[in-house]
Amino acid sequence: MAPDRWLSLYDATCQIAQEVAEKIQERNRYQRNGESSAKLNVVIRSSLQNLQEKIDQLKDLLLRAVSTHQITQLEGDRRQNLVDDLLTRQKQLQASYKNEGTEPDVIRSSLMTGGVKRGVANPWLLEESEETRGLGCDDLRQQQRRIIEEQDAGLDALSSIISRQKQMGQEIGNELDEQNEIIDDLTNLVENTDDKLRTQTRHVKMVDKKSTSCALLRMWFGTQMLGII
Repeated sequence: MAPDRWLSLYDATCQIAQEVAEKIQERNRYQRNGESSAKLNVVIRSSLQNLQEKIDQLKDLLLRAVSTHQITQLEGDRRQNLVDDLLTRQKQLQASYKNEGTEPDVIRSSLMTGGVKRGVANPWLLEESEETRGLGCDDLRQQQRRIIEEQDAGLDALSSIISRQKQMGQEIGNELDEQNEIIDDLTNLVENTDDKLRTQTRHVKMVDKKSTSCALLRMWFGTQMLGII
């Protein structure tokens, strides 16, 4: 099975975000030590631009995949949440880059929980769950793959159930068709039998009428013969 291009691009984009955070940490360390950080600032700006381009590619690929039904709507929603999370991270990194006094530990947490500026409420602040707290980028990717595998397994099971129900429905439909054919045959048989019965009844009445006529005729002949004698 060929690797999913979108997921591969998403992993690469997460790696870029992690590298930007590390570069910002390194730059801040240089500045605290009184060293020049000009080269690192150039690298960080370039990496942030690259991060933005990767996120734009993710959005375009996701839109194309959803519109052409390459993925389910549920998977499309899940991936959109991942893109939104990356956008949040990208904004936080931009803010950390501009705020040169941001502490390294705050930058690290910003990739996971939304991060904050000192003394400023962060509108993108999110509380990290116990399941992801302390996990690195590789661990998060493994967790995401495991979640996707579990979702795929659930979809496969659901598809199997739907297939069985469809088969049962077809079998029930076939059985109903057979029952309807039997009922039609019985109806035709009853109608034919009823027609034959009516025909036989008319025939019996005719025979009975003729028998009565013959009996009267014999009585008349008998009477005539007695008169002659």
